[in-house]
Amino acid sequence: MMEQLVNILVGGPMTEWPENLIKGEIKGTWIAVDKGAIRLLNMGITPKIAVGDFDSTFDSEMDIVKKEIKQIELFPPEKDFTDTQIGVMTAIKHFPNSKIDIYGATGGRMDHLLANLFLPLDPQFKDVIKQINIIDNKNTIKFYTPGEYEIIKEVDKKYLAFVNLTSVTGLTLPDEKYTLQNFNSSYPVSWASNEFSKEINHFSFEKGIMAVIQSKD
Repeated sequence: MMEQLVNILVGGPMTEWPENLIKGEIKGTWIAVDKGAIRLLNMGITPKIAVGDFDSTFDSEMDIVKKEIKQIELFPPEKDFTDTQIGVMTAIKHFPNSKIDIYGATGGRMDHLLANLFLPLDPQFKDVIKQINIIDNKNTIKFYTPGEYEIIKEVDKKYLAFVNLTSVTGLTLPDEKYTLQNFNSSYPVSWASNEFSKEINHFSFEKGIMAVIQSKD
């Protein structure tokens, strides 16, 4: 059975969007968060669900959102969750077991970027960590729990980074350009600017949560 793809658009700057999003070429179901709703509609894409407090959406834009999108879930401006968390919570609720690609989550305010990078550490998302991806015009970020993995090189990406978001035990990079054996750390470390040695590389670790980033200049 083919895995369902759910795309989430949050309110980061459009300058960070990948080209296929700008061209409207991304397949799958869309969830729009706040400003993402009017942005998708302006591109001719109607999201399945729009969520948020819509505090960054003008009244005239909100009128269009209400007219075009059938399912809107409103949240109060003072809330305990970030926009991206709300988007992921909505995806889990309505489309369980789906692959979740998040756009508009980088660039702009640094506090928003850090909140998005740390999102997989939230206990409520522990069962969906490996379903979540953050994508922009230069990076694809995937998240991992302990285990052994293979990584397939994206055709337009050169660099590969391994970032332990928590303490980590036994991090091993056996066949990347720069290898690593049984690395342990009690604090986050970014093993940046590594590269693939072939189209498919591997890594493993025994404890912690890892972000793996494929990047281009």
